[in-house]
Amino acid sequence: MKNYPTLKKMLIGSMLSAFTFFISCSKDETTNETEESTALTAAELKFSDETELISEDILGLVEDVYTTDEISSTSKSNYGSDYLPDCVTITTVVTDTTKEKTIDFGEGCELPNGNVLSGIIYLSYERQMEVAQKNLSLSLENFAFNGVSVEGTASVERIRSNENNNPQSDAIWSFTASWPDGETVSFNGDRTREWVEGFGSGFWGDNAFLITGKGTYTGKLGNTIQKEVLEPLRREWSCRFIVSGILSITKSDARASLDFGDGSCDAKGILTYPNGESQEIFLRRFSK
Repeated sequence: MKNYPTLKKMLIGSMLSAFTFFISCSKDETTNETEESTALTAAELKFSDETELISEDILGLVEDVYTTDEISSTSKSNYGSDYLPDCVTITTVVTDTTKEKTIDFGEGCELPNGNVLSGIIYLSYERQMEVAQKNLSLSLENFAFNGVSVEGTASVERIRSNENNNPQSDAIWSFTASWPDGETVSFNGDRTREWVEGFGSGFWGDNAFLITGKGTYTGKLGNTIQKEVLEPLRREWSCRFIVSGILSITKSDARASLDFGDGSCDAKGILTYPNGESQEIFLRRFSK
């Protein structure tokens, strides 16, 4: 299922292919304006899916940086993660109570998953590393993700060991993204991310996570899409797609669902429309 040699040549994630599904309207709602406001278009799906990838990757790499510090500090060993390449510069300032990290991607730095980041992420958390629970905060400066400018902040409650004896992070974020073509959207949400495989190995390719939560996407016309995880999404860093789980997608009080499959690393998903009909679709994101 995992294909490490080709992974750097591919870009992560999933953008829904060019299609539009229409949410049911009453018989007297026949104007173009009504149709536009109630139809979930391919463009909206594209942008909303890309914002999910942006937020997940930002939070994921921040957790990787924090985890490297946590394991090194608590195990007294020279632990290191191989996820961030040499083009990333991390500077740490220690105060009496906090650690302030500057994660600088310069003018462009390609990650192992193929995404290219630039600018700075500021990360702050409590200096004491042995505590069971800790709050992290982050902000962005001149930050871009595959050419998409991103602004905003996030806070993360990091639990060293949950009821399953796995690390867990509960994040709340609010971001705004601007594409080169002028499209600007906002997205916010909260998610729980349980680290179920690969913790502490130092090899990014065996990391796997289960993700739950919900979020809101707002386009430039003010149209909103609500997304909520119905069955935990499994994210494996060795794969550019979510490999399993079910996501609810709601607009104008009508709901569709997207099933990411049975665990295979492929570009397929099953989209179920508000009328109950289903269709196999192909998923991709940020294709060059």
